[in-house]
Formats: sequence, structure tokens, C-alpha cells
Amino acid sequence: MTTRLPLPPSLYADTAVAPIATPPLDVDKTVSVAIVGGGYTGLSTALYLAEQGVEALVLEAQEPGWGASGNNGGHTNPGLKHDPDQIEADFGADLGRRMIDFSYGTTNFTHDLIRRYQIPCEARQNGTLRAAYNEASAAAIENTAQQCIHRGMPVSFLNREQLREMTGTDRYIGAMLDTRGGDLHPLSYARGLARAAISAGAKVHEETPALSLRREGTRWRIETPRAIVHAEKVLLATNGFTDDLWPALRRTIVPVFSSIAATAPLSDAVARAIMPTRPVLYESGHITVYYRIDQHNRLLMGGRGPMRWIKSPNDVAYLMRYAERLWPQLKGVAWTHGWNSRLAITVDHYPHVHEPAENILISLGCNGRGVALSTAMGAQLARRLIGGPKVEIDMPITGIKPMPMHAFWPIGVTTAVIAGRVRDRLGI
Repeated sequence: MTTRLPLPPSLYADTAVAPIATPPLDVDKTVSVAIVGGGYTGLSTALYLAEQGVEALVLEAQEPGWGASGNNGGHTNPGLKHDPDQIEADFGADLGRRMIDFSYGTTNFTHDLIRRYQIPCEARQNGTLRAAYNEASAAAIENTAQQCIHRGMPVSFLNREQLREMTGTDRYIGAMLDTRGGDLHPLSYARGLARAAISAGAKVHEETPALSLRREGTRWRIETPRAIVHAEKVLLATNGFTDDLWPALRRTIVPVFSSIAATAPLSDAVARAIMPTRPVLYESGHITVYYRIDQHNRLLMGGRGPMRWIKSPNDVAYLMRYAERLWPQLKGVAWTHGWNSRLAITVDHYPHVHEPAENILISLGCNGRGVALSTAMGAQLARRLIGGPKVEIDMPITGIKPMPMHAFWPIGVTTAVIAGRVRDRLGI
């Protein structure tokens, strides 16, 4: 038997809406589609399958939203890591264009879904700022903005004075504002997605890890601690918590920890001075820092931290020091929470979709853009699961390619973080 681990000690765990009941699976089941992973990707796919009358069952090792889905920065950011021109160069005019249209539309897709199901998750669509504090990054961001503007997107490039008004700091010399971005309460959203999927007819089971997966006759057989699931088709959506359920899959991603520290509610005057129009912001640096002011005037600062679980804001003291550098008026403010979770990074920084065998679909590797991207991927994956290989989706389907020297990723990540922080401090 398994025991559910407690949620990370986050602000979200203390303030989320109540979860819907998702009892462990304790009887054998035969279903059309079994989904391994109860984060945004798995829950969204289950919702879209159920809406179309397909019997979907979600197997979650802990509880819905336990991983990065319920513990991220809460940003709904449009696009992929790479610029539009690069995406078209990498995948060609047709697929590249579809990838751009899809990925830059994920935030509208997500906020529309939230409105449609009336999910209570403090969702706002006040824009995303991608900000630069050195000339090289500013030039790169302005180039990105021009590529987006050329494609008719609601994007603008802001100068230092405009950014000082929007952020309350003179740190930044340029930024791209995409008005489609926004934020939400990640754990409340995950629980709301679970509730929506169940209301549409899907089944969701917590404390039900998939222990083994193999072909048995015409179906797939998934062993769990208390029951066996037989499914016509299977989706693996385990992202930063991918294990050895499917051969070599774990070695295709690097499970990197991303950490967040949160303040107590700030005074109205201080919160207005910092981010008066409430966009979210992420920096263009070697080591990304991202932040937002939530609906209760708390500042949430995120970035790379220790490659281990943390429990206190003191574990990421550099984020607190950096916040005080941006806004000296924060000195003396109480920081109440510090937590982290694992997200999946791919070598090429694109999301990966695989079909390694008949009626097996895999989706992972959001590279830090998981809130909107994972949600919108649910509809894409559902289409493919229903229609099979003849149905095109707006992301490439690739082979599984394990990373060389994958066993050494903890050393590599730690070294890269240290080097990145030094380069950011030196402005190189």
C-alpha cells in the first residue's frame, strides 16, 4: 500500500480551495484511456476526453496538483522558449506556424476554460512582461517582440521609463509585454481542473501510482497497489516526476527544482508601488527570476534554488535579497513561505510528445511554461487519443532520445546555476 505524501509547505497549500474527493483505486477497471499523472496535462486531457464521451481514468501517485502543477509560480505565459522565427526554422513553415499559433494561444485557451467551468482560482489576464537588465538581453527581447508584432500578436516593447512605472524599479532597460499573459492560484486551478474533469465523467484516483505497464492481448495492463487497470490506450503525463515506467523515458528530461518565496500581504501602498497594473514578470537572464503580486498583495518571487526539497524561505534567501534590491521598501517585510517542486527540462527546450508503441502517447517537458501549455495540450492529446495516428496535432511527435551522461545531471545543473548567477551579476 502507498501513503500519500503531504503537499509541499507552500502558500498555495494553506490557501487553496478544498479538493474534490479522488479516492484511491481499489477495484480492477477496464477503460478506453488510462492517464498516468494527475497534473495539468493529465487532468486537462481527461476533461477533453470526457467531454467527448470517452471513458478516461487518471492515476495519480499522490493527489491532483501535488507536483509542479500545484506548486509553480502561477504565471500563464504565452509561447514557447524559442522565438517564432526559430520555431519555423526548426520545424518548417507549416508545422512551425501551427506551433506558434497554438503556443501563443495557450493563455487565452486556459483563461477561457477557467471561465467556462467557473473554476475559482484567482485568475487574471493582466499581461506577461519578459524583462531585460542588460543591453544584449534587451536587444534579443526587442527582436522577439518584432517577430510577434509581425505576426499580428498583441505585443509591445517597453522602454526603461515605461517599465519603471509598471514595476516600481529601475532595474530593467527593456521588456516585451504580451497582454494575453496572466496569473492564477496553481493548486486551486489543479483542483478545479480535477473537479471539471470528474463533472464531465472522468475518474480521478489519488494514491494510485502506476507500478508497471505492459501489453496484455489487445489492451495495456497497468498494475497499481490495489487494482489492475486494462486500457485500450494510455497517456503518460508525469513530467518532472517521470520514473522508469516506460523504458528510457526518465533519461529524456532533467527534473529541475524551481523554488518560490512568498511575503506576508503587503500594504496597499507598497503593493501599488511595486506592480500597480499586476502583470507577471520573468527576467531574461542566465538564471531566470520570476515574480508577481497576487490578489492578496503578497509578493511571490521564484527562481532556481537547491536541487532538493526545501521548507522555508531561508532556503532561498537570495530571492529575498534580490527583492530588496529591486524594492528597498521591502526591507523588514515578513517572508512567510518557501517551497519548491520539480519541473521537466528537455535538451532542446521544446515540449516532447512521443508515441513509442501502438496506443501509447507521452507528453512531458514543459520547460517552465507548464500552466497554460499543459492545459492546452490536453485538448491536443485528447484529439490524438481519439483519432489515432492519422490525426495531426500542433506539436511535433518525436522519438525517445535519452540524454548522454544523464546520471550526472545533478552536478551539471548545480554548476550551471552557479555559473549563471555569476554571469548575471557581471552582466555578461
